[in-house]
Amino acid sequence: MSADAQQQDAVAAVERVVRVVAETAVANERYFGDLDAVVGDGDFGYSLARGFEKLLEGWDGLDRSDPGTFLKKAGVVITSRIGGTSGPIWGTAFLRAGATAGAGPLDGERVVAVLRAAAEGIGARGGAGLGDKTLLDALVPMTDRLEAELAAGAGLADAARAAAATAREAAEATRELVALRGRASYTGERSRGSVDAGAMAVAVIAEAVTGTGGSPPGDSTTTTATTEETS
Repeated sequence: MSADAQQQDAVAAVERVVRVVAETAVANERYFGDLDAVVGDGDFGYSLARGFEKLLEGWDGLDRSDPGTFLKKAGVVITSRIGGTSGPIWGTAFLRAGATAGAGPLDGERVVAVLRAAAEGIGARGGAGLGDKTLLDALVPMTDRLEAELAAGAGLADAARAAAATAREAAEATRELVALRGRASYTGERSRGSVDAGAMAVAVIAEAVTGTGGSPPGDSTTTTATTEETS
């Protein structure tokens, strides 16, 4: 396969994944909002959905020169269109991911690097770390599992499914944490006992991308894509 063909395939794969991310965020607006309302202000689902709706509205106009450019252009839209603190945080994740993805093909090693860059960007932007009860508490363990599965010889599709399972487990485990960042941190110990909305969003999105998840409670509209379509 020529270098141009590899790049086109990489762009197409990134497109499919980002579209699933966007559609899943929109479909789960109520669910994510309800999770956030337990100890936050409840606007997470709404803000995320409105931002990704804007991304979908301008979908055909996004620059598809290479995977990195596509991700960075998406990041610019997300940063400017998602309200509150979520916009800069999620936008930074896409911008850092794009800078790492670059123009080359996206093999397993590069996918891990892209996710690591996104997590580092989120941490730097929001001043958060592991254990602070944020989306990093699902994203980082998910990336660790992906890297470990690939190192053990798994194919990218199987490794991604295992990573999605880890993201779900990690998101559920945030019930035991006390929020140290965001609006939920104002509630102190009262934030213990409920999952972090951002961490659960990472899990739900990972399951949608890999085709391993079901609909959240009370919502039968969750968008999913099969691993064959996104790997």
